[in-house]
Amino acid sequence: MRRTYFTIMSLALATAIHTTNPQATAAIPPSLVTPDKVETRIGTLDFKEGAPSKAAADKVYDNLDFTYAYRAFMDNLRGVSIQAVRKGLQSIGVKDNEVLVFEQLMDAKSLFLTANADTIYVMGSLDLSKGPVVLETPPRFLGAMQDAWFRWLIDLGAPGPDRGEGGKYLIVGPDYTRPLPEGGFFVARSRTNSIVWFGRSFLENHSDPKPVVEGIKKFTKVYPYEVGGVGTPVADFLAGKVKLGKITPPPPTVFHDGSGKVMNTIPPNDWSFYEMINEVVQKEPATSLDAELMGPIAAIGIIKGKPFAPDARMKKIMTDALAVANATSRTLFMSPRDPAWYYYPNSSWFNYLFLTGYEFETPIPEVTREGVKPYPPTGYRTMDARTNFFYGITGITPGMAMRLTGIGSQYLFALVDADKNYFDGAKTYKVTLPKGIPEENFWSFTLYDNMTRSMLDTPQRYPRAGSQSYPSPAAEAGVDGSTTIYFGPTQPEGVKRGNWIQTDPKKGWFTLLRLYSPLEPFFTKKWRPSEIELVK
Repeated sequence: MRRTYFTIMSLALATAIHTTNPQATAAIPPSLVTPDKVETRIGTLDFKEGAPSKAAADKVYDNLDFTYAYRAFMDNLRGVSIQAVRKGLQSIGVKDNEVLVFEQLMDAKSLFLTANADTIYVMGSLDLSKGPVVLETPPRFLGAMQDAWFRWLIDLGAPGPDRGEGGKYLIVGPDYTRPLPEGGFFVARSRTNSIVWFGRSFLENHSDPKPVVEGIKKFTKVYPYEVGGVGTPVADFLAGKVKLGKITPPPPTVFHDGSGKVMNTIPPNDWSFYEMINEVVQKEPATSLDAELMGPIAAIGIIKGKPFAPDARMKKIMTDALAVANATSRTLFMSPRDPAWYYYPNSSWFNYLFLTGYEFETPIPEVTREGVKPYPPTGYRTMDARTNFFYGITGITPGMAMRLTGIGSQYLFALVDADKNYFDGAKTYKVTLPKGIPEENFWSFTLYDNMTRSMLDTPQRYPRAGSQSYPSPAAEAGVDGSTTIYFGPTQPEGVKRGNWIQTDPKKGWFTLLRLYSPLEPFFTKKWRPSEIELVK
């Protein structure tokens, strides 16, 4: 009876509504309405009853393709950077699985993003397409490995698992499925077949590089991994798990000297940028990059196994996007907008890695007397920092972002002077480091060309000053213990050679202060360099 009552009432109510307004329809919420004319930054877009006109659709698709091409640059500059390093090595005859050593240190003839003239660089590229490769590193080494998309794989040397004692690193490619050794190697798996590795060795007594170079050549080896060889117990063979491989000395490693060599390892910002992305895509597995990052690349016609041949319309759009993306990246590098990046209050010295970590996602852990205190993940990528970093720096590793005293190195950038003006190569500037520079190994300044982000090329050859006496005289402290360094086109009167770095009157520049094996006063900020002041 009760159910019948409610049924009758519901029917009556429905009949009443229909009888009152038989044509009634639900109103469309205003938030869902697209106006007939939409005013946007790409112009006025016409929509009739929600359908775009031909002109509106053309504008929208041009803009959409522009955003894909723009993202291809912003998201994947790092992959092109690694490809540029590989091509730069190849340009001077360094093949995959060979080693480049800067026996007399790197100088300004080599175009490398913010490299230094203080340490002996050792580097090379690996090809994993034919199987795993072994890299043996020397003692007292500091380095890292990156895959073809500039992702960190493993640290080498002091910050890595060998802890500076030297070790055997087994690098395994994405398609390898055969057995791996149970021991004897530090194993790293890569999603790409192309690898770039690099590292640095410090000068003994901060002077003569020859003994260090001899040690590098003695201990550094690159060779294919022998399945079933060292690291494989005979018990695995008896159990039928693997065939026993040969245990023979590895073939000799080929070394090249890079000092004074002219080479370009900088990612381009012209049309060849897209061509280099295509080279990486064609060479690496289709799944080597996350699908969301590969999407914009595919949307502009760069797809594994297919020819890259954009039509005139797409090439025009992509060229425009390239110009805007490069301008954006350069601006993010030369004019950082986040005040939190600056290391001291009201300062031009900055380093954002403390805030973003090496993955540009989570601040680096605090190191206290009670132990390490990690920060919780933020869950988002700091996009400006990521772009800034890969536009100006080669190599990323957790070792670049840590608060450990006496290990690794720390960096401070300065792109403007005390008055927040860009540095003019025709003018003279000075900076003062107070007494007690917080380093356990040594410190240095290096000057870089604004355009190339590589070492500034002047008659000095090595645009650096610091506590080492090689490759230029060591800087000298004043009577109060502080050290003043001058930057200018000519050596100021009364200033020692080791306290002056030459500039080019026709070029803008910026500088990096490096502290090798930094000490606590740097991290607590009790010690602070002066701002870089114009000498009037």
